[in-house]
Amino acid sequence: MLNEQLAAEGITDEADAEYLHLLVGDWQLIADLSFADLVLWVPSASGAFTVVAHARPTTGATLFNRDLLGARATGLERELLEAAVETRTIVTEVAPAKDLGVNAGTEETEVSAEAVPLVRRGETLAVLVRYSEEMRRRGTSRLEKHYRDAAKALLTMIAQGAFPDREAPSGVRHGEPRVGDGIFVLDRDSRVQYASPNAVSLMNRLGHGGEIEGSYLSEVVSSLSTELRQVDETLPLVLTGRAPWRTELEVGRTSVSLRAIPLTDDGERTGAIVLARDVSEIRRRKRELLSRDAMIKEMHHRVKNNLQTVSALLRLQTRRIDNPAAKAALSEAMRRVSIIAVVHDVLSQGVESEVDFDEVVDKGLRLTPELTSPLVQISLQRQGSFGTISSADATSLALAITELITNAIEHGFPLEEQEGLAPGETLTGHVWVVPERDGDHLHVTIADDGVGLGDQQSPGNGLGTQIVRTLVSADLAGSIQWREREGGGTEAILDVPLRPDSYD
Repeated sequence: MLNEQLAAEGITDEADAEYLHLLVGDWQLIADLSFADLVLWVPSASGAFTVVAHARPTTGATLFNRDLLGARATGLERELLEAAVETRTIVTEVAPAKDLGVNAGTEETEVSAEAVPLVRRGETLAVLVRYSEEMRRRGTSRLEKHYRDAAKALLTMIAQGAFPDREAPSGVRHGEPRVGDGIFVLDRDSRVQYASPNAVSLMNRLGHGGEIEGSYLSEVVSSLSTELRQVDETLPLVLTGRAPWRTELEVGRTSVSLRAIPLTDDGERTGAIVLARDVSEIRRRKRELLSRDAMIKEMHHRVKNNLQTVSALLRLQTRRIDNPAAKAALSEAMRRVSIIAVVHDVLSQGVESEVDFDEVVDKGLRLTPELTSPLVQISLQRQGSFGTISSADATSLALAITELITNAIEHGFPLEEQEGLAPGETLTGHVWVVPERDGDHLHVTIADDGVGLGDQQSPGNGLGTQIVRTLVSADLAGSIQWREREGGGTEAILDVPLRPDSYD
């Protein structure tokens, strides 16, 4: 969405767009430190200024009740933006809310608008404006003072092109520290100049009971070294605030996420801020999810093993039966159990609830020839890809396709044709499985070059056909039809609407 808005305002250079993406991806930090709204204005070739992004503070009330995206600057607000573009320096204006386009509070409320130009290659690419109620700027608590000082330092770095740092790890992570979670302000020597109440509480939970302000944060953490479970090699850089990195430390059952942001002025180090957040609960839930994934894999593995045991028992039972019809029925049951086991075998290989269905079909094709007559040599081929299919559809679809392949072999190359063969001669044939995938719709053709349907033009009403019809219509909500294949043989055509990925 931001890319579209930037392109509409004439910003098409990938490097410029990426820089603005990095800024917008990280500017909530500045909004929270400032207790202020941040608005990103982009100048167009016509000289107009348009809002392309807006961040509201989570540490205070917003000054804008309506969405500003797409708004154009007028009056005093436009003069402020033009001054920032022309001077390429930070320009501040204090005026009544109505004169600066602010729509919250009373019209006469005094608002401070601080315009920060974003200069690249000698040209002002955009202007970031910080809007805050003037009366709120006079807050005198230590927390407010240090928050605003840190925000001012970051805005200065933006004007100088030093923030955001394009070399720093980018992207928001699960458990990313936020301003309200805890903040340490370090001086140029990396001593803790200020620790917010939440930051102090966090260190107490880690086991540190002494003073923090005036100490080195690295020394505070080092005092816990006997309890540290794991130390990342980036930890010293983060604790001293000398590199814009993220890391984690774990003491006992407490896990803490840390992020350092070095502060500079004209390239000279002035200090740093280190954000800290207790992510113990997030990590606990992550471990539970990993345990759940492992349990699901184990469940599929055990189901697969149980089904293989059932198949082996059916095979033993088949060997003890002399009745050909009973033997054939048990062999078909064994095959159906085996193909369900194949699906669970594939599911047990990963934690996803989707199946690589090509692997399932290929394993099913290898099972089918075991049930054919020794006088028939069938070539089984898959032409095309099924892709990934939800586990909710995989078992029914695998059973239906296997039944159709078995029917194609049994009825396409019947026993009467085999009886006319000379000694040592075999009957050859082909069966093709041709999937065609269009998004969530699957079209599958199972074709053979056997004897065809004959005069009845239907596959009959045997158990295999009944199973296929039930699976396709009831379980898969699809349709199936049979027809003569051009060039001889039969085609069974499946049309199935696939369900989305789900564990349900």
